[in-house]
Amino acid sequence: MIEWIESLSPWPKDGFGTERMVELLDRLGNPQRSFETVHVVGTKGKSTAARRIAATIGGVAYTSPHVSGWHERLQTDEAGFERALARVRAAAEEVGATQFETLTAAAFADFEARGVQAAVIEAGLGGRLDATNVIDARVVLLTNVALEHTEVLGESREQIAAEKLAVARPGAVVVLPDREFADLLRGNDVRVGGAREAAEAFLGRPVELADASLPGRLEIRDGEVRDGAHTPEAVDWLLERLPEPHDYVVVASILGDKDAGPDPGAAGAGRPDARRNPLLERARLARGGGWRSSAKLVRNGGHRRRSARGTPPCPYSWASRPGDRLALPARRPLFACRNRPGRVKCLRCLVPVIGSASSCSPSSSWRRSW
Repeated sequence: MIEWIESLSPWPKDGFGTERMVELLDRLGNPQRSFETVHVVGTKGKSTAARRIAATIGGVAYTSPHVSGWHERLQTDEAGFERALARVRAAAEEVGATQFETLTAAAFADFEARGVQAAVIEAGLGGRLDATNVIDARVVLLTNVALEHTEVLGESREQIAAEKLAVARPGAVVVLPDREFADLLRGNDVRVGGAREAAEAFLGRPVELADASLPGRLEIRDGEVRDGAHTPEAVDWLLERLPEPHDYVVVASILGDKDAGPDPGAAGAGRPDARRNPLLERARLARGGGWRSSAKLVRNGGHRRRSARGTPPCPYSWASRPGDRLALPARRPLFACRNRPGRVKCLRCLVPVIGSASSCSPSSSWRRSW
C-alpha cells in the first residue's frame, strides 16, 4: 500500500478543485458526515494546533505533511494506515484521485470505521479548492496568513486569507488570530484567539488546551532543536521559543530550487556583499548575533528524506564557507561543524559520524557514533 500511495501524483493534472473529491466520497458513502469537525487553515502552525485541539475535545486529527511516517497523518499506526488505504483504493483508482485526495478520503473512511465522534481536519493547500473543503465544520480556525503558493492562492495576504477562509460555511464559528481579515466573513460568528478558543467554541465551554507534540515541530532532543521553519515568519516564531539562549550551529537541508544564498563554489561567493541566506540572517539578527560566525549551513541540493532507510543519494553537500567542500562519501548527505573539528553528522538521520571534515574520503575509516 505504501508503494501505491507514493506512486500517486500529489498534483492534479486538471487543476485544483473539489469535484473529484466529492465524487470519491460519494462512492465511499460520504464517511465525512459521520463525525463533527473543526477545520484548521492557515500558513503555519496548523498541525500542532490540530493535534492540540483534537486532544482537548477528545477527538483525532488529520494532519500533513508527515515526518515519522504516513500513518502520522491519520493519527494511527502503520497497520491502521494500511487498512485505511485499503478501504479507499478501488474508488480512488476509479476516479483518478490524487495522492492528497486519496489520503484525505482514507482519513475520513478510517475515522468512520473507528467510530470517531469529533475530528480536527487540517487543510492542505489554501482552502477553497482544497480536498478537505468537503466537510461542514462547526468551527474554523485560521492560524495565520503569510505569502505562500502565490501562483495558486493569490499575490497578496488578503487574497490568500480569502482563499483559506472560504472553507467557512454560513453559521460556523470562525476563530481568527486578530481582526485583520474579519471583513472577509459574512454570516459567521467571528472570534479572536487560537487553538484554545477553537476548542472552546466546539465544546461550548471554557477549557485548558491539552498538550500535544509532533515530530519536527519544535522537537527538542538532547540539546538539538528540530523544526520545519522555512519562512521568515516561521523562523521568528521559532526564535521566540528556543530553549535557554546559547550559540547554535544551524543545520539545514534546502532544495536546489530555493533561495539559499550563494553556492560557496560560485564566483564572488566569499565577498562581504554576497547574498546571505535570508532565513539564517533573520535568525542571526533576531538573536543579536548569537550565531557563531563559523557555523556552517549545509546545502543539500535535491535531497529528499523518504525514510530512515533508502534515502536517495544526495547530489552534493557543501558547507557555507567558500571553498570548504566536504570530501565525504558521496552517497551520504552530510554536514560538519567547524566549532567541533572532526565532528561530522549524517543529514539524513542526524547520527554523529566520527571522522575528519577535511580529510575523510570514501576509502577512509569512519564510523557512526550512536
